[in-house]
Amino acid sequence: MPFGAAILGPEGLSITDWERSFFRDFKPFGFILFARNIDTPDQVRRLCDDLRAAAGHDAPILVDQEGGRVQRLRGPHWREWLPPLEQMEQASDPMRAIWLRYRIIAAELRDVGIDTNCAPCADIAGRVTHPFLRNRCFGDDPLTVMDAARAAAAAHLAGGVLPVIKHIPGHGLGAVDSHKALPRVTATRDFLDQQDFVPFRALADLPMAMTAHVVYDAIDADNPATTSEVAHHVIRNDIGFQGLLMTDDISMEALDGTVEDRSRAALAAGCDVVLHCNGKPHELQAISETVGTLSGDAAFWEAKAGLHLRNTPTPVDIDALSEEFDDLLN
Repeated sequence: MPFGAAILGPEGLSITDWERSFFRDFKPFGFILFARNIDTPDQVRRLCDDLRAAAGHDAPILVDQEGGRVQRLRGPHWREWLPPLEQMEQASDPMRAIWLRYRIIAAELRDVGIDTNCAPCADIAGRVTHPFLRNRCFGDDPLTVMDAARAAAAAHLAGGVLPVIKHIPGHGLGAVDSHKALPRVTATRDFLDQQDFVPFRALADLPMAMTAHVVYDAIDADNPATTSEVAHHVIRNDIGFQGLLMTDDISMEALDGTVEDRSRAALAAGCDVVLHCNGKPHELQAISETVGTLSGDAAFWEAKAGLHLRNTPTPVDIDALSEEFDDLLN
């Protein structure tokens, strides 16, 4: 089946008649949920079932459930989490606590039909890192970030949830919020190779990654990584990532032009699928008329290979894991 080369966000708690018809015709590769789409566990299960039925395939359903500020499933139905950086600083065994955290999160997601999490962040927290990102990082040195991100990814996969590593090739040196403006990184290529690229290089075997809407002067001073062919060469060849490469939200203000312009540029540069999050019908329609499908090319096989990793979770005692986690934090 040809998949539409996009991951799309529905507008509300249930799909509309227009969305049902649109998703049936376009058959998006996947979907992403936000707080506007989440109320109760039963409601989320129904929504996930309806989205997959409308698309006509076992579409991956994504969410941003990092914990801390970036947590779409919240109390009282789901556990509340510290920001990752704060947890790393508090836990008596930080790496074990990270694995436990994301194994529990994976169980919560699978329980309601979500099988892909836009986590972990492999960005490195630094002196200039914008507050929108800083406490979402695992640490301020590449080896700590690499080890924690690997633990988080392994926990997701053990729980039957695909991890999406972000924001490749590294957002930590961005001093502005890419939701609102375009960050520019002036670090040398040697510095990037020895710092920001290190975690992503070590995690290049993971099935999915999300690009950074960031300009790197040492790579391509004119275009952010999402729409830069040169940056994609670095991601694929120097960093070595060969999985499914998705954009960060194509509607973020870091990018210029219409959503059609942005989508076209991202795919031309080397992204496999476009991520669109706001659920606005006219933008969904515009994207569907721009991006084409994943069928029959390398991106299609990257997508299929990633989806095969959505395994049945390894059985665990979640209550026991939660107790161990609380002990490590207390």
